[in-house]
Amino acid sequence: VYSEEKGTQRLVAIKCIPKKALEGKENNIENEIAVLHRIKHTNIVSLEDIFESTSHLYLVMQLVSGGELFDRIVEKGFYTERDASQLIHQILDAVKYLHDTGIVHRDLKPENLLYYSMDEDSKIMISDFGLSKIEDTGSVMSTACGTPGYVAPEVLAQKPYSKAVDCWSIGVISYILLCGYPPFYDENDAKLFEQILKAEYEFDSPYWDDISDSAKDFICHLMEKDFMKRYTTDKALQHPWICGDTALDKNIHESVSAQIKKNFAKSKWKQAFNATAVVRHMRRLQPLISLALSLSLSLSLSLSLSLSLSLTQTLTLFLSEHIAYSTVEPLSTYSGVYSTLVIL
Repeated sequence: VYSEEKGTQRLVAIKCIPKKALEGKENNIENEIAVLHRIKHTNIVSLEDIFESTSHLYLVMQLVSGGELFDRIVEKGFYTERDASQLIHQILDAVKYLHDTGIVHRDLKPENLLYYSMDEDSKIMISDFGLSKIEDTGSVMSTACGTPGYVAPEVLAQKPYSKAVDCWSIGVISYILLCGYPPFYDENDAKLFEQILKAEYEFDSPYWDDISDSAKDFICHLMEKDFMKRYTTDKALQHPWICGDTALDKNIHESVSAQIKKNFAKSKWKQAFNATAVVRHMRRLQPLISLALSLSLSLSLSLSLSLSLSLTQTLTLFLSEHIAYSTVEPLSTYSGVYSTLVIL
């Protein structure tokens, strides 16, 4: 739900999570909340507030409205290595902050990289910390998680792993940003995983002919099979393709955008499905909306009406042991905008 903070008119995004969907997964949401409360960075979508009702949990998030990474690249008329370098620089800076704070994202991928605004020079934002993990002293991560195509070899090998998995993912993202297609691909997951386990990828002609050797060197250091030799975020930030002037200014938009549209069209099917779900929900809400109109209520529906929930009572924060309890009155703080309603 997109909602407006009363008084300031500041827009926020409210992630609405049915409690039934959390049954048996309480630790996951508590972990995500603990992570989000721990971080504050200019390139990371922040958690603003938390509400709880009898049936739902509401995470009030910083609103980012600039759209997904790939969409913006396709829409551009001019796109260069230097543009890609600047994007990766921002991502590296944010992930370095996470790693220095003791947090591993574990699901870095283009879909989780959003532009803050529609401005031409908008910053990029990292979102979705559902799979993130706080590194405890002496603990070892071994849970297989992430998105096929972006996951590091050591994760697929079911070996203990570290924050180096994020650096591998940044290497994969960098590769795609420069050619428009993924370094590993197969319709058969077993064959895809075999490619990743062997770290088998190429800089294919003609797509990489106009890409600098510096860019290829940067990617090779991040997509290094041996995680002990793989670049850390610190080392990656010191690479000349990031901090120097080796990134080329030649326009590669035509080739990259064509490949993005060809290879990542499936993400649009997912968006279409989500849009269909929203339409179905709005139809279910129609009797309630009609009742509101008949009672001469404002078209700027309250949050309780938007979600067809009764939130007029005081709500308590949904908390893990990391966060202090308090009570809030959400309707005195936020008002919903039902025309942009999204139920997750």
